[in-house]
Amino acid sequence: MSPWNEYLAMLTGLTAVVDPLGAIPVYLSLSQHRSRVQSRNNAFLCAGSVIVVLLTALVSGDAVLKLFGIGLPAFRVAGGILIMTMGLNMLQASYDRSRQTPEEHEESAEKDSIAVVPMAIPMLSGPGAISTIIVYGNADPSLGHLLLVGAVILSVAVLVLIALLLAEPISAAMSRTSMNVITRVMGMIILSIAVEFIASGLNQLFPVLGKVSQ
Repeated sequence: MSPWNEYLAMLTGLTAVVDPLGAIPVYLSLSQHRSRVQSRNNAFLCAGSVIVVLLTALVSGDAVLKLFGIGLPAFRVAGGILIMTMGLNMLQASYDRSRQTPEEHEESAEKDSIAVVPMAIPMLSGPGAISTIIVYGNADPSLGHLLLVGAVILSVAVLVLIALLLAEPISAAMSRTSMNVITRVMGMIILSIAVEFIASGLNQLFPVLGKVSQ
């Protein structure tokens, strides 16, 4: 795989984990009593918050792992399990409690601003997206790699902004069945990422597994 294909795969994977389209129903539900100006401002603030959260994870992820004495292989396995749970929920087109619980949704409806909490955190840039970015960022310590992963994050944030700004027409144009089909496709992509994370982590933790597979 060429380097550019690798970063394109990262973009596809992170988009699937963040799932901008999947956040549209929640965004519309929380924005129904807000003006168009407030909704527009929330969309921009949410996209900006996604950038800040994921760039922070990219820059400080390695330091956080070292602080808690967690090796990258173990984190790959743990992150893979978390992402796999998300993917399985998406395959069933069911509600993912790792993004937001019903109680948190009810509480959020009463807040003045929904952009940062719960839309950016934990809906869009939650544990799954943060885990994905930390693993991607630690794949190569070079500055060039970090800059390209940063570009991937910015691209996903732009997709988030577009999805939220066009939430109403997108929701009107797409049936619930269409949304579920897209959700299930994204779920398959997420499961593939999870399997790669887990397999890579296990091979690093237990090198003998790699020899057996050969």
